[in-house]
Formats: sequence, C-alpha cells, structure tokens
Amino acid sequence: MAFVFGVDTCGVLNDRKISIRSRINRAKKRDVKMGGTAAGVPGTSEYSRNMRARLDELSCCENSAMDELWEDMQDEGILAANDEPLLASFLFATILNQKTFIDALAFHLANKLSGPSMPNTLLLQLIKEVMEDGEVKHAVRMDLLAIMERDPACTRFIDPFLYYKGFHALQGYRVAHALWNQNRRPLAYFLQSQISKELQVDIHPNAKIGAGTFIDHATGVVIGETAVLGDNVSLLHQVTLGGSGLRDGDRHPKIGDGVLIGAGATLVGDINIGEGTQVGAGSMVYSDIPSHVTAVGVPARIVGKPRTQQPAKEMNQDISGDAKAPAAEIR
Repeated sequence: MAFVFGVDTCGVLNDRKISIRSRINRAKKRDVKMGGTAAGVPGTSEYSRNMRARLDELSCCENSAMDELWEDMQDEGILAANDEPLLASFLFATILNQKTFIDALAFHLANKLSGPSMPNTLLLQLIKEVMEDGEVKHAVRMDLLAIMERDPACTRFIDPFLYYKGFHALQGYRVAHALWNQNRRPLAYFLQSQISKELQVDIHPNAKIGAGTFIDHATGVVIGETAVLGDNVSLLHQVTLGGSGLRDGDRHPKIGDGVLIGAGATLVGDINIGEGTQVGAGSMVYSDIPSHVTAVGVPARIVGKPRTQQPAKEMNQDISGDAKAPAAEIR
C-alpha cells in the first residue's frame, strides 16, 4: 500500500473503481461509435489525435458534452496518479475528488488566487456561483478545447487545466468580468490584482473576451478596459492591447474572430483588427487592419494573406508561405 502526503494512492484508484484497463475498455467502447479508432493512452500522440478528432463533439450539447469532457479528464487524472505517485495527493484533491468540471476549476482557481484578505473557501464559493452561468460555462469549456486544438504540446486535457497559466488567467478574468457586470467592482479589481500578481497577466475586468480564446505562454499579456476580442482568438506572450490618450470611452483595440496575434505585438488605441487577420510577432499596430490579411513590422504593414480563414486555429507564425501582397503601410 502506497501513501503519498497522507493519501493512500492505491486506495484512490480502488475507491474510484476505475483501473487503467477499465479506462481503456471504456474508451474503446466509446470509439466504436466513432468508427472503431483506438483512443490510446492519455499523454500519447495517438490519444491527443483522438481527442482533437472529438473536439466538435465536445463543443456541442452543453451538459452532456461537459460531462463527457469531465469523464475524460478524470480518466486522465487516474492514469497520471498511477504514473507519478508523488502527484497523487494533488491530483486527488484537484481532479479525482471533485464531482464536476466546474467544482474542480473553482477549487483550483481559489487555491491559486486566494490570499490573506480573501480565504480560498470564500473565493471557491464565489467562483462556483459565477461559473454555473450557462454563457460562462460554455466559454470556459471552449477555452480548454481551444488549447487541445491549437497547442501541439498539449496531449491531454488535464495539463492545461492544471498547469497552463494562460488558461487560469483567462478563467479568473471571466469571474472578474461577471462581477464587474454585477456592479461588484471592488471585488472584480481584487481578482484582477491577484491574477496579475500570481500569473503575470493583466486583464481589465471590463474587457470583453469571446469563447475559444487561447493565451499561449501568457507572461506579460495586457488587455485594457475597453478592449474587445471576438471568438477563437489566439494571443502569445507579451501581447499588449493598450489604450491611447486620456479620454473616456473606447480607447483600446477591437479584435475580430479567428485573429492570431504573435508574441510581443503591441496594438494601441480604438482600432479595429478584422476577422481572420494575422499580426506578426513584435509588430506595432496603431491603425485599423482589414480582414484576412497578414500585417507585420514597426509600424505594421500588410505583407500578404494568411493561408487559412482563421489563422488563430492554425497557430502557424511562419508567414513565408502566405499569399504575397505589395507591402503597404496601414492607414
């Protein structure tokens, strides 16, 4: 019998009544309905390919999809605890001992963002209440699926759920945004401050961010008060969506659906970035950019068109193969 940090790791597996074999058998039964492909073992390339093939299935049918996603994540957690006993206590507390996806996320975020002035027990209840809202729950799930879709380093769902600070910062923002809309602004600012301090990501709670957002690496990302991001947007580290001037009202960028913004890019002012556009790493953008173009440089210039309608989903930052267009300064 193995004990790690006071947890009987063998008992965890036995109490859940799910073995590696039963997990694989259940996956095979499910995959028969999908044409008989093998699911593979979580953490392998075969498993990640299978999960990516199921993204459309997991993104629809709100309640049943969430339940199936959570079932997959618990299976992953069991295998991870079996593979690494030193993490069994952590995995039991955050995944295996939680009843639902939202319960687990609220528990994990509360532990990350709590402090002396806000105990994790109070924060846990607050997060759960906000995330039971249907719109928030949908956005949270789409954010997690976006990581599996777009990050080749992600081979199972529990890894971004447990370890990716871009995902954690985004979900913390979603709670703060809901509180802001409820006119609980001091509490929203408290969460913004905690996210910035603990995760090095600064998102104003009044910003509007659509579902299926992926913040890769995340360190140094800044999103200002009146910024708006559409659905299925991807940002890399050190991206700034900043304001311009001291006037009230809209003063931050508006980002269309499917936009990819490379590392270190700075976009300032009340500008519009059209849907399906790609902004290259290190670019400086201070004027509108039309839809479905590639813009790079300081200041940014249109140099071509992305190879896909939604470059955010492809995450291909090599613009050498883009359709060429005469370089033109954006006006």
